[in-house]
Amino acid sequence: MRIARFSTNGDPRFGVVGDDAGTAVVGVLEGDPLHSRLRLSGEKLRLDAVRLLAPVLPRSKVVGIGRNYAAHAAEMGNDPPQQPLVFFKPNTSVVGPHDAIVYPTQTRSLHFEGELAVVIKRICRDVDVSDVPKVVYGYTVGNDVTARDLQERDGQWARAKGFDSFCPLGPWIETELDVGDLAVTTTLNGERRQDGRTAQMIFDVPTLVSYVSSFTTLLPGDVILTGTPAGVGPMEAGDEVAVTVEGIGTLANPVVARG
Repeated sequence: MRIARFSTNGDPRFGVVGDDAGTAVVGVLEGDPLHSRLRLSGEKLRLDAVRLLAPVLPRSKVVGIGRNYAAHAAEMGNDPPQQPLVFFKPNTSVVGPHDAIVYPTQTRSLHFEGELAVVIKRICRDVDVSDVPKVVYGYTVGNDVTARDLQERDGQWARAKGFDSFCPLGPWIETELDVGDLAVTTTLNGERRQDGRTAQMIFDVPTLVSYVSSFTTLLPGDVILTGTPAGVGPMEAGDEVAVTVEGIGTLANPVVARG
């Protein structure tokens, strides 16, 4: 099931994305499905008549995982980590499909990092690997935008990965998906730059969720970015970057200079 968050020139609403006689539609839901029972209102809208928003706005945190693909670690000159390498992005970094990634004046090297993202369903702590499916609501597409020069200069990653607009998410949440071996690709202005598979992860999704929950309580709507394949690279104002995860969809965003 695909759960979208959208707007029709008003307050955000939620809906189930589906097909009606060959037309993509959104069946409107009553309330926020992360915090209430899944209940259709009976209203149905054409998908192309709504504005898709970030499918979730984490009330608490976005948890990033660094160097979770060996080839990406190598291209950055690093050894693969022996345990998950964790960092945080503020929830104010989240934007949705087609929202602008704003190129800050503080950096000269802004990079894309396409990833699979995990959305947490309920409050949990110390989750056993075998119990991870019980706490995962679904999956979406993410772009862990990074100011590479600031990452290298600062020695820690809060600023480099934390600017507003540095965490595009979308286009929706897929709640029923086997993420063991999915294609993860990124294009820049239509040219493919990243081409990986989730099977190449050093630490798989159950391991990551269990590990993160071992030191911090996860809350409904929290997002875990699972790492990026090799092929990351720079983008400039005027570019469009699009990340696709097999079985979910494509998240596209323009890059604009900060005014």
